[in-house]
Amino acid sequence: MSEKPVFNAPLSSTRDPRQLEPALEHIRQALIGLQFGEVSVIVQDGVVVQVERIERRRFRRGER
Repeated sequence: MSEKPVFNAPLSSTRDPRQLEPALEHIRQALIGLQFGEVSVIVQDGVVVQVERIERRRFRRGER
């Protein structure tokens, strides 16, 4: 997931949690199938502006 979507999802809006749904859906998608790695959520001024997924792949050393 190399693309970095931009969101307008204010975190301070407790009255209408549906405003967070677009950002939460991207976070859910970033977590699906992730075995080793991290998902970062960048927030600026109370708004989710970026979700990053860094995936690590583990390889076993071949037997000698």
